[in-house]
Amino acid sequence: MDSTATAAGYVTRRPTADDAQAIHELISLCDTQVIGKADMTLDDVTDELNEPDFDRDRDGWLVHDTGGRLVAWAWARRKGTSDNVDVDVVTHPDAQALTGRLWDTVTERARQITAELGHDRAVLDIGLYREDSGKRAVAAARGFTPAASFIRLLIDHEGPVTEPALPAGVTLRAGDTDEARRQGHAVQQAGFAEHFGFVPKGFDEWFAELDSSSTTDWSQLLVASVDGEPAAMLLGTDMFAGDENCGYVRQLAVLPAFRSRGLGRLMLRTAFAADARRGRAGTYLHVDAGNSTPALDLYLSVGMRQVLAIDVWRRTV
Repeated sequence: MDSTATAAGYVTRRPTADDAQAIHELISLCDTQVIGKADMTLDDVTDELNEPDFDRDRDGWLVHDTGGRLVAWAWARRKGTSDNVDVDVVTHPDAQALTGRLWDTVTERARQITAELGHDRAVLDIGLYREDSGKRAVAAARGFTPAASFIRLLIDHEGPVTEPALPAGVTLRAGDTDEARRQGHAVQQAGFAEHFGFVPKGFDEWFAELDSSSTTDWSQLLVASVDGEPAAMLLGTDMFAGDENCGYVRQLAVLPAFRSRGLGRLMLRTAFAADARRGRAGTYLHVDAGNSTPALDLYLSVGMRQVLAIDVWRRTV
């Protein structure tokens, strides 16, 4: 299914930046049917179309019906230079006949991506809402199996939140300088090295991916140092600000040598206080339920609660 192919009267083409609105409407309709509400903003879709690792001319497909309505959106996106590729297929309820062919299309594109990078296999990941029994059945039929579970957590801010005092020897700096960003990157890479789906990224690639997002605010990057040595980092963004007036902890990492010292709790409580000062109604984050560190217990202990579960299903081809 290339950019000019047609199937059963449908028209398939490549996406452009101008398609963000139509894609957002389709995704919102499908998400609302599954979890009762839209789960992406227009800015989120725009950011995905502009991600450095996504090639609009090769990695995405839009399918329209004879009336010009967008009825399907499918994509494959590399993860750096690894053999791991994220994929998704979103199909309107009126056009389910397109589903199988589009899954085949993104699978083949994933093979091409990893082959071009010198790999002899492709490891495909797709995120599925726990409630989405239909899409999970399709994934299972195509050889995908559950590989990880990510829990979305939320803490509400009903008033001012007290900022924690810094322990002796601990300093915090914001990410508004190149040096602080490089320190944050180094901590994040080392801290996430054993996590599911981790792909090493050099500073330039890490920075470019985050900086391309309209929700990234580098002033929300915090780096904690212990006796002058960078030990922990937290990157907050505005991903949930536009639709839910909430903050979002996109990345939180503590170097192995500095764990069990309360740095993760310190960073979280500092971010919560900052979000409350901004007038945010709460703060979200996602955590891998199988995280090698006891992260979920930490988040629950500071008052966060589970609001959604997204499972990653995986297939190797």
